[in-house]
Amino acid sequence: EKDYSAEQQSQKEKYEVELKKEIKKLQRLRDQIKSWISGSEVKDKDSLLEYRRLIETKMEAFKVVEKETKTKTFSKEGLARQEKLDPEEQKRVDTIKWIGEVIDQLQTLI
Repeated sequence: EKDYSAEQQSQKEKYEVELKKEIKKLQRLRDQIKSWISGSEVKDKDSLLEYRRLIETKMEAFKVVEKETKTKTFSKEGLARQEKLDPEEQKRVDTIKWIGEVIDQLQTLI
């Protein structure tokens, strides 16, 4: 979110460096969890699998952010991206959609 809200290029670059550090940390943690899962020391591997999925989800989000920051403003993708909603607006729309789906599901139960 910081990268989207940065106004100056130097701020964006700083945030991108921070994101890269975080993704490296996530990769190390994922590799460590994979080694624990493949080993026989840990009996209950469900929580490890859950955390690995969480890490991989965060890594996918990073890939999306990285791709968006690397897109040039006036390229075809860049111009198409401008038509998309900002992250806050998208969250609001997604939440409204989810609430509507839950209401529909509850109504079918009644």
